[in-house]
Amino acid sequence: MTKAISIVMLATAGLLAACDRPMTNAEKGAAAGGAIGTGIGLVTGGSFGTVVGAGLIGGAVGYLGGTAIDNSKK
Repeated sequence: MTKAISIVMLATAGLLAACDRPMTNAEKGAAAGGAIGTGIGLVTGGSFGTVVGAGLIGGAVGYLGGTAIDNSKK
């Protein structure tokens, strides 16, 4: 029980501390890409390594896409 409470408190502190400014398009793209890649890996029933790999690839692609959007707006 204390382990679960510790994890929840750490996650809450991380979320509150990490939100000091609005997210850039690159950060939004990385978060969305990572979530979508992980979700697709889970839905297809992949192993743990496949799911993590899909999340990492999705995050990288999302970051690159967000960076390209930021650069085109400037």
